[in-house]
Amino acid sequence: MPRSILDEAHIHPSIREAVAARHAEVVREVQNAVAANDVVVIGMAQNPFPKKARRLLDAAGIPYAYLEYGSYFAQWRRRNALKMWAGWPTMPMIFVKGVLVGGADDLQRLHASGELARMLGKT
Repeated sequence: MPRSILDEAHIHPSIREAVAARHAEVVREVQNAVAANDVVVIGMAQNPFPKKARRLLDAAGIPYAYLEYGSYFAQWRRRNALKMWAGWPTMPMIFVKGVLVGGADDLQRLHASGELARMLGKT
C-alpha cells in the first residue's frame, strides 16, 4: 500500500524549494549511510530502544552503522524530517540492505524468525 504524501501539484510554486530543502542534509546523510552499509540504526540519546537494537546486533555479531540525532531535548526537527521521509514514527529506524524494517522490536522479531539472517545472506 503506497504511503500518501502531498504531491508537488498541491504545493504552491513559491514554497516548493523550501519544502524540498528543509533538513535535506540529514536525509542525505541517512541515505548515504543506508547505501554504504548492510545495517543502519538511526537513534537518539536517552532512548532505550536504539540501545536495545544495538545490543541485539552486537550479540549476533552483525556489523552496523549507527547515526544518532539528538535526545529528547534536542534535534527534534532533524528527527522529524527523517520520520516524514521514512514514514516511521519512532526511534530507532533500522534499515537492512536498504529496506526499512522498523524499530527494535521489529528487528528482534526478524532475528528470532531467522529472516534477518536471510536478508543478510547468512543462511
